[in-house]
Amino acid sequence: MIVAFSVTPLGVGESVGEYVADAVRVVRESGLPNRTDAMFTSVEGEWDEVMDVVRRAVEVVAARAPRVSVVMKADVRAGVADGLTTKVETLERYLDAGS
Repeated sequence: MIVAFSVTPLGVGESVGEYVADAVRVVRESGLPNRTDAMFTSVEGEWDEVMDVVRRAVEVVAARAPRVSVVMKADVRAGVADGLTTKVETLERYLDAGS
């Protein structure tokens, strides 16, 4: 499965980058395939291991913030490996074919 999620600390002021960095650090240290962009971090693996990483990322932010907002989107698809890469490669092939 792939889960794209964002963790936003609330009640800590306008700048939240250092809090978000704590969450991303948890994801990167998990060893699971992952990718971070301006809006979401995506992580790929089996259900239990991905959800554990998301939980720990939320917990590390919640340890420093009085409230945390979490947005998640999941793609649960059996038999797919390296979806973080292959989904983008497929899209790029279609874009190249349309040029």
